[in-house]
Amino acid sequence: MMRPLSRPRPNGWRVRPREQRTILLSGDLFVSVLALFGGLYFWGQKDLWLSFSLNFLKERVELWFFFLPLIWMVFLVELYDLHRAKNLRQTAGGIAIAALAGIFLYALIFLVSPKNSLPRWGIGFFLVFASLLTFLWRLAYIQIFTAQAFLRRVLVIGAGKAGETIARAYNDLRPQPFFLVGFMDDDPQKIGKKVDGFPILAGNNRLIETVDAEAVTEIIIAISGTLQGGTFQAILDAQESGVEVVPMPTMYEELLGRVPVHHLESDWLIRSFVAETRVGGFYEAGKRLIDIFGGLVGMGICAAFYPVVAILILLESGRPVIYRQVRSGKGGKPYLMNKFRTMRQNAENDGKVQLTQKKDSRITHFGNFLRRTHIDELPQFLNVFHGEMSLVGPRSERPEWIAEFQMQIPFYRARLLVKPGITGWAQVNYSYYATVEEMAIKLEYDLYYIKHRNMLLDMLILLRTFTQVLAFRGR
Repeated sequence: MMRPLSRPRPNGWRVRPREQRTILLSGDLFVSVLALFGGLYFWGQKDLWLSFSLNFLKERVELWFFFLPLIWMVFLVELYDLHRAKNLRQTAGGIAIAALAGIFLYALIFLVSPKNSLPRWGIGFFLVFASLLTFLWRLAYIQIFTAQAFLRRVLVIGAGKAGETIARAYNDLRPQPFFLVGFMDDDPQKIGKKVDGFPILAGNNRLIETVDAEAVTEIIIAISGTLQGGTFQAILDAQESGVEVVPMPTMYEELLGRVPVHHLESDWLIRSFVAETRVGGFYEAGKRLIDIFGGLVGMGICAAFYPVVAILILLESGRPVIYRQVRSGKGGKPYLMNKFRTMRQNAENDGKVQLTQKKDSRITHFGNFLRRTHIDELPQFLNVFHGEMSLVGPRSERPEWIAEFQMQIPFYRARLLVKPGITGWAQVNYSYYATVEEMAIKLEYDLYYIKHRNMLLDMLILLRTFTQVLAFRGR
């Protein structure tokens, strides 16, 4: 007898992740436009001469003010990750950071603008309304899209290591993006057992029956070996009935935004990784132009910070101020990377390279501040300008660690297909590594970036880096 449904059946409306992002963008745009009108109205009410009127809009409001909704949405970039978008605490924190970023940007512009040229009341009212309305809209979004009726019901075919990896990734997510019904497997010894708390329901020969009984909307193929003919036909039948079929690596990427390095087979690697990492000449040329411009701007910012940073480093721990270290660039080509020194002198006096640990005793007090604010990385803009690095790419690594890691982690050297970056997909999604296991996770993010890189993803990473700098999330 088939196991009864453990959750109510979903309705027929399945909203895919891309569609959910579209809904988020549309909702944010709508409420931010409302906030714009609210800000204009209350700003106009404070104007003693014109009040809120057509003349007020013509004489007091400059064109750039009407672009505030778009700027606000840029500040919300962290919240377009669907896992964060469905988490109330992270949503509230993201909105607070967006408001802080707005105040910070206004303060910077205020310092270089003529006196009384900026609409303080208008900006203030807009930020208040945008924060409040966005929070209410996002609260409604969370209530709707975490409801059982909107959750996909997913069945995993294959209860081996690949299936267990998906179950473990699913259990680590909060809130969970779908309802995992359970597993199916051809090994009769596994039937009735559990994988990370989820039952193995039946053999693959009962796939269609299980799909109907459990109201399955999606199937994950987590079979690492040969797919049997009967199982393949059953999957095709399920797909023809409207069930979506997704390979395990694709679902892993959707859930975690990274590539499963321990579960890549040679044919998938050639088809999905090698083929999809090629990018056009326009992207490469555009990326280099942005790097040159960003390098110039960054060197200007570094020059502004240099006197104060240099004095404080010298007072606390002496010379040198700038620390240069050999790193591996694109294709493994060595170069000297520049950073403000954050560790005491002779931090590796025994001649052995060491990974940076949490609360590393080698880091000075001021060095810890430099790391948390990312100020220590400002001298790297010189490397970007010279073309040794890019603004966005995998984190640069020392040749000694590359030689070590490539013996322990599959496909590790593939991260050298592109230039290293000051920031990257791994940096904005994961903390600094301190173990080989954590390095493997960072590699998964790096390979995801190399596979999917484009100008839009680069811009997203840069924007998320900006919000993380404001939140002091460096280490």
